[in-house]
Amino acid sequence: MGKLQLSIAIGDYDRNRALIDGRVQIDGVDPIFMALTPEEMFFRAFRHQDFDISEVSFASQVVSIAQDRPKYQALPIFLSRAFRHSAIYIRTDRGNEIPEQVRGRKIGIAEYQLSANVWARAILEDEYGVKPSDIHWVRGGMNSPGRPEKIAIKLPGDVKMTAAPEDKSLNDLLISGEIDGFIGPRSPKCFDDQISNVGRLFGNTVETASAYWKKTGIFPIMHLLGVRRELLEAHPFLAGALMKAFSASKASAEALLADTSATKVTMPFVEDHLSEAKKLMGDNFWSYGINGNEATINTFLDHHHRQGLSSRRVMIEELFPKNAAESYSL
Repeated sequence: MGKLQLSIAIGDYDRNRALIDGRVQIDGVDPIFMALTPEEMFFRAFRHQDFDISEVSFASQVVSIAQDRPKYQALPIFLSRAFRHSAIYIRTDRGNEIPEQVRGRKIGIAEYQLSANVWARAILEDEYGVKPSDIHWVRGGMNSPGRPEKIAIKLPGDVKMTAAPEDKSLNDLLISGEIDGFIGPRSPKCFDDQISNVGRLFGNTVETASAYWKKTGIFPIMHLLGVRRELLEAHPFLAGALMKAFSASKASAEALLADTSATKVTMPFVEDHLSEAKKLMGDNFWSYGINGNEATINTFLDHHHRQGLSSRRVMIEELFPKNAAESYSL
């Protein structure tokens, strides 16, 4: 019996690169890797189940579980994590100098269910008392008009969301002042182009996010790894094999990042940034697995439910298979 030939869609991140280039193998698997953007992966995975294994949105995965229609089984391989204080953009001429002042404003979003948006709303509520119902949400394409939700959702009655005009992007509305801000994992074009009166809500995002970490111990999780449920049921070994391989690939990236003989990232001061991150968060700052990540996962599940994305509070035990939560020891 030969190896399983499986299609695997993941992002082209340093922590995945040893898998993509073959330095790390997956036990029992002959992989066909596709390095894709999150938008393409998630749309194709959740709409059409195009891949055997795929990076998946944390938020959309929980939506599918709450609706009892999950096509993928998630594994606690956290391929994307980010502090989303930097994901909140505002018109700086509207008196939005402090977070509490976004209450009552019109804020653009590409999708309500984006994991980055769940975390940004959680930060606004937990740290500044601004609830999702305090904001008028405007949904549309970020830099070009139109964008559907990956999975249909039904929001609570107290959450107000309207569609952007069909011929305008959220970027257009932010420039014209028809909306007061934008939240999303990518920066809008007007921010990148340094258009006047458009900036981040938090001026020093590193300082603000560092204080959030010190207070909560939460490093927000954005993406998980998903395996077709019927595939995992037929081949239970896949959970452990994928945990092992993806962890080894991440360890390879971490070792290379720490090697200062020749910088592996096209950015100055990498060793200094790495040292500061370890001082703040410890050596294992980007951990995979459930152990040690319970508070982060449960905070997300709490807010996912409170924000109306899940009709019931999904439990951590529903997210991951048992054989991905345990490992052998010598």
